[in-house]
Amino acid sequence: MAQQISDAEFSSADGVDEWRALYWGAKILYETGDFATGARFVAAIAEVADAMGHAPLIDLRPDTVTIQVITPGVGLSDLDLTLARRISEVAARLGLAADPSAVQHIQLAFDSAEPSAVMPFWQAALGYIPIGPVDIIEPNLIGPTVWFQEKGYVPPRNRIHVDVSVPHDQAQARVDAVLAAGGRILGDRYAPAWWSLVDPEGNVVDIATWQGRD
Repeated sequence: MAQQISDAEFSSADGVDEWRALYWGAKILYETGDFATGARFVAAIAEVADAMGHAPLIDLRPDTVTIQVITPGVGLSDLDLTLARRISEVAARLGLAADPSAVQHIQLAFDSAEPSAVMPFWQAALGYIPIGPVDIIEPNLIGPTVWFQEKGYVPPRNRIHVDVSVPHDQAQARVDAVLAAGGRILGDRYAPAWWSLVDPEGNVVDIATWQGRD
């Protein structure tokens, strides 16, 4: 049975230096150079996953392969750590290079006075399924997750914002890029867990990391 581990435990473990803990598990992107190489890499990962009885989520593109490890209903687990290590070993044998800066996870966050009244609407509209009292996801774990935060509404406060979970070592660069693009800091007292920023019209994005959450 899978045992939950923290983002900090995963990030400090041996053998996963190029993986990055984000919302919904940990990710890594490998540059393969061509589709055939990527397909061979995926086939090798499939053998490892089949032997473990625990599969990752894989996105195969013409010149990259992105891999996410997560245990639904648990989060990051000891199985994910073992699988990530074995995937890294396969990549090393194939001579593939990872780009830790190229991964992220997008989440839509809704402020709601009563999440249970709002969730069914968005579940129906998006074709999503619930995975807890305040979270819904696409059935195949494709696309952004949606989180409903129980919070009072005071007009004209923005009620929907975007969470961007980035590698902890890329967060400051992402915040700086947003500021350079015309954004401003709404609040940073919770950093490095998250920085809240707003665009010139007041729309909100949170740049988030795993740090400061455990």
